[in-house]
Amino acid sequence: MQIVKVDPRALKENPDRMRQSKSSPQADALMLATIKAVGIVQPPVVAPEPDGGNGYIIDAGHRRVRLAIAAGLEEIDILVVDAANDNGAMRSMVENSVREPLNPVDQWRGIERLVALGWTEEAIAVALALPVRQIRKLRLLANVLPAMLEQMALGDMPNEQQLRVIAAAGKVDQKEVWKAHKPKKGDTAPWWQIANALTKKRMYAKDASFGDDLAQAYGIEWVEDLFAPADQDGRYTTNVEGFMGAQHEWMTSNLPKRGAIVEINSWGQPELPKKASQVYGKPSKSDHTAIYLDRDGKVQTVHYRMPEAAKPKGIAGDEPVTGGDDADTIVTSKARPDVTQKGHDMIGDFRTDALHDALGRAPIEDDMLMALLVLAFAGQNVRVESGADGTFYGGKRFSRHVVGLFDKHGKLAFDQDTLRVAVRSVLIDVLSCRRGMSNSGMISRIAGDAIGADEFLPNMGSEDFLLCLSRQALEASCTEASIQPRQKVRETRAALIEHFATQHFVHPAGRFAPPADELLDWIRAGAATDVIGSAGHEDDDGDGASVDEEQDGPADEDAEQVDLQGVNVDADDEHDQDFDQRAAA
Repeated sequence: MQIVKVDPRALKENPDRMRQSKSSPQADALMLATIKAVGIVQPPVVAPEPDGGNGYIIDAGHRRVRLAIAAGLEEIDILVVDAANDNGAMRSMVENSVREPLNPVDQWRGIERLVALGWTEEAIAVALALPVRQIRKLRLLANVLPAMLEQMALGDMPNEQQLRVIAAAGKVDQKEVWKAHKPKKGDTAPWWQIANALTKKRMYAKDASFGDDLAQAYGIEWVEDLFAPADQDGRYTTNVEGFMGAQHEWMTSNLPKRGAIVEINSWGQPELPKKASQVYGKPSKSDHTAIYLDRDGKVQTVHYRMPEAAKPKGIAGDEPVTGGDDADTIVTSKARPDVTQKGHDMIGDFRTDALHDALGRAPIEDDMLMALLVLAFAGQNVRVESGADGTFYGGKRFSRHVVGLFDKHGKLAFDQDTLRVAVRSVLIDVLSCRRGMSNSGMISRIAGDAIGADEFLPNMGSEDFLLCLSRQALEASCTEASIQPRQKVRETRAALIEHFATQHFVHPAGRFAPPADELLDWIRAGAATDVIGSAGHEDDDGDGASVDEEQDGPADEDAEQVDLQGVNVDADDEHDQDFDQRAAA
């Protein structure tokens, strides 16, 4: 063997190489960046041309040679070996089969070694074609207990969220938790239990109304969350008591005129004074302001109105005072408004009926319909249990999505891109598959199936998820992955985890498309509710039927309801046609 320098363009490709498929553009970009930064670290292996040729044929390193040419290198080092009888086929097979990428722990150790040699994080990022943020994330492993690192080096890694929690905890806490949850030899660590035991309530700087002076006074030290999105302030503190104290002091110092600090009830809503009514529109000068801390420690503000005080005796509307020392004083009431409160209530009813008629019958362009749908969610009557960010009212949340739909004169004017972004944002806030109150139900699954959201599901082949599957479900997954089930459930699960470490696994129960029978039942239930609900309205069909003519209605309704509930798909043509017609309209 010998190492020589040659022009990479003079090397010839081996037709018997094992790796024939093309590498991904991302992988090529990574290697090209490293070659430009530090050159070729491992020389390609070549053999002399057979039959006495003067050139060299590549045994291993075709991609390195190709990208060295792309990097503009005039010469590279190559390792010359004796020609093999099989044209290097076995060497190529072994070289490509045994190669394995570094696990995150080894990557971190390598990065720390480079830092000790004087490399900066920025230079390492350039050489490895990785974001600086990723380098800093890997360096968080320096905060992990060595015993945990040894477990991670075996390939048993926590997910990103769990690693973030572990790295943020102190070594003393980590040691105690690891002692309680350390796995037996050969087993995987229960990272979710470890992370849960180390989890502490976080209060974020982006939610703080106070400044650095109060933060220092209350002993608050901000910690940078390197796992947070790059465009957000990810600083946080676990000093919950200090954070809440600083927020309270800020509220006291910044209390507005006619303002008061109030507490929240068990539902997270502000406890207003008795007989107070919350103001949802623009407050008047005589209204009061209540400020409070929500469950996340954010300062929130609401306005409320107290009932008017009763008039003193002796004053009766427009009548003058006729007795007492102030008999000469004329007391007049406020001028009567142009429209009374009852009149405004009537106007509200008139407008609503007209709006609904126009929405049902007036010609509206598709773009305008989409814009109006976004606007509807910004209304004060909208309350959403969102899977994105807790509970919120439409006017306080969705208004940020509709700002871009107006011109400087306050008229609806928008381009397709702005509208598209607004619609996507509203759908993200509203649709949710999370279990509990925020679940959108069948709607969210239909939406996910329609837009191909299955492609965005994460790999479910993790220990955390597979622990949730029964033996039958695990064996079914084995059949799908062409894996032989083991005698013990634990061994079967371990085999699946090993297999899915390099394969993307989505359990059938996790896919968006709902079962056809459930979907049809849901559609039919909506149609039945529409038919049955309208049957009780007088003259809904516009045929002028009187009350007397509909005396037989209840019996007919019952019969129709039973028929709708008991009918099968093929026999339900009449109702399906009725539903299709309404949907088309």
